[in-house]
Amino acid sequence: MVSSTVSDASPTPTRILVVGGGGRENALGWALARCPGVEQVLVAPGNGGTADLPGCGQLAIAEGDHVALAAACRDRSIDLVVVGPEAPLAAGLADRLRAEGLAVFGPGADGALLEASKRWAKELMAAAGVPTAAYWSATDRQQALAALEHHGRPLVVKADGLAAGKGVTVAESLEQCREAIEEVFAGRFPVTGPGGEAAAPSLVLEERLEGPEVSVFALTDGCSMVLLPPAQDHKRIGEGDTGPNTGGMGAYAPAPLLDAAGLEQVRGLVLEPVLAALRHRGIDYRGVIFAGLMLTQAGPRVIEFNCRFGDPECETLMPLLGPELAQVLLACARGRLEEAPPLSIEPHCSACVIAAAEGYPGEVRRGDAIHAGLADDPRLQIFHAGSRRAEDGRVVTAGGRVLAVVAQADDFDTAFERAYTALGQVAFKGMTFRRDIGHQVRTRLPVPLP
Repeated sequence: MVSSTVSDASPTPTRILVVGGGGRENALGWALARCPGVEQVLVAPGNGGTADLPGCGQLAIAEGDHVALAAACRDRSIDLVVVGPEAPLAAGLADRLRAEGLAVFGPGADGALLEASKRWAKELMAAAGVPTAAYWSATDRQQALAALEHHGRPLVVKADGLAAGKGVTVAESLEQCREAIEEVFAGRFPVTGPGGEAAAPSLVLEERLEGPEVSVFALTDGCSMVLLPPAQDHKRIGEGDTGPNTGGMGAYAPAPLLDAAGLEQVRGLVLEPVLAALRHRGIDYRGVIFAGLMLTQAGPRVIEFNCRFGDPECETLMPLLGPELAQVLLACARGRLEEAPPLSIEPHCSACVIAAAEGYPGEVRRGDAIHAGLADDPRLQIFHAGSRRAEDGRVVTAGGRVLAVVAQADDFDTAFERAYTALGQVAFKGMTFRRDIGHQVRTRLPVPLP
């Protein structure tokens, strides 16, 4: 049963389950636990830092165990389920839980095709008239190489399917394109198909676009939407935006690349047409639509859609969102967003820096003890991602991106100074990070660190 702190038309969930084990889910759990009227937030399976989040508990249930998750929701009288990662959404977790009568923030498997199939998303954009890069799909290496030779210029190579954010190569040369094509069809980026199953390699080739990138998130009940402040991620592993792509090495918000008028342009050109196209196909999309955009000289162009919050943008944005968040997500899940209170936004700058394990984005070290002692400061957060709690109680590294340090301030210089200063209090063997996150908006760079 849900309670109401405002009115019966805008109830607040008292018991919430967040599904996932990364930094995004830690940030969501932290933000939802702060909402008035929320009594308990559980995160499944969580990670090494989940139990330290105020108001959050942890369930040792894998995100792919739909049966156990449904049973946990029944046993604990869960009012709202928030599904964080893309893989369980593509595998139909939201469908299974809705069939049990639960309110779920996250699209069904049909809506998750926005991310689970790049070709499907491109076809949807074409039907909706959404501006995006020209593309060519291929289901075998000969077809892909022939398309590349036909165009005779470097293209973007994208593995078609869920590849954990690592299946994209922005090639600088024809030879690099050929190598990326060979890697995709050699299984270098294992992909998950629309139903969550292992998929045969296929890819999409796209024309290269030029311009700054920005992330825009829409919370939607399938008809109405609420836009969050724009954020900018830093995908490359190296300073100066060099080296291979990663899942994201840091972010900041609100990105000044888009003002209020620019956000409304994105709403009208991109988000509303896509939502209408989904409805036209009979898809009741309830969750977040993440539009990764490039701001070209010809206007905004969609690089990709995701069916979940971006990471680390989510860690960056959550501290800016007001106490109405739980009500808004529940209203989206119920298809009644128009009845939710307006979502307030804190007027601060938010800065996020990722600490990654040695070797990331390739093979990484694991099992190293993490030492983190942050000051008790309401404008400073640490969200664990690739960590776990060992049998002896220590928190140790367990993945590529280990944790995110996030700070807020009245300006970006101060926010990043505070984030990097806090990062200096974090240590684990082989820790790596970029010192230039936010270089687009900072005037004091770099911040000296030990």
